Amino acid sequence: MGQAAIDESKVDGRDARWDDHRQGRHERILTTAIAMIDAGNGDAGVAAIAAEAQVPRSVVYRLFKDREDLDEQIRQRIVAGMVAELAPTLELRGTVRTGVRRVVATYVAWVQAHAELHRFLGAGSSSHPERGSAAMIGGKAGFARRAMELIDAYLAPQMAPRKVPRGLVADLANGLVGMIDSAVNGWLVADPAVRSSPTALSRFLAEAACGQILGAASVAGIEIDLDRRLSA
Repeated sequence: MGQAAIDESKVDGRDARWDDHRQGRHERILTTAIAMIDAGNGDAGVAAIAAEAQVPRSVVYRLFKDREDLDEQIRQRIVAGMVAELAPTLELRGTVRTGVRRVVATYVAWVQAHAELHRFLGAGSSSHPERGSAAMIGGKAGFARRAMELIDAYLAPQMAPRKVPRGLVADLANGLVGMIDSAVNGWLVADPAVRSSPTALSRFLAEAACGQILGAASVAGIEIDLDRRLSA
């Protein structure tokens, strides 16, 4: 009985070490692929990614179902990094206007620094084009949900005892996310001769977003001051 327990412990130990080894290779492949895309090599094939990660090509296909699975996990990791960058800005702090400017400026700065990652999120590579990635759709939906929470928290006290119309909150949140995403996508592919600066783009988007917020408040029948300092 004791010997069986010892043998089982040895097997468990080997399994744990093998799992750690697999996880380490899995992480290295994803990190390497993202670094290659970020550097402008988004069309790199599995063989090139494997070589850069210093693993056999066959290992990639043991750890990922296929190239589509690899690409989707890459997108999930990119979205997670972008969320981590934006998360601290998505809170009720300062005024509405300064908050909107903070979020927009952080997003535009991230896109400017990681333009190739942003392109890959939306379009994939030339050999594996992507439209409607689950990671991208989920990321946008997550930002819209967080925007809804912030809008609701801001408008609710001003509308009491009336309830904030849920449809209006959703429309505003989706409109803000869609407008900013669309404008940034167009900015990335614009002719450099006519493309606005990142600062000018951020300023425009922030003011356009504030205009949408004022419009939604008007529909709700309330007046708001975007420059009034928010309470916690």
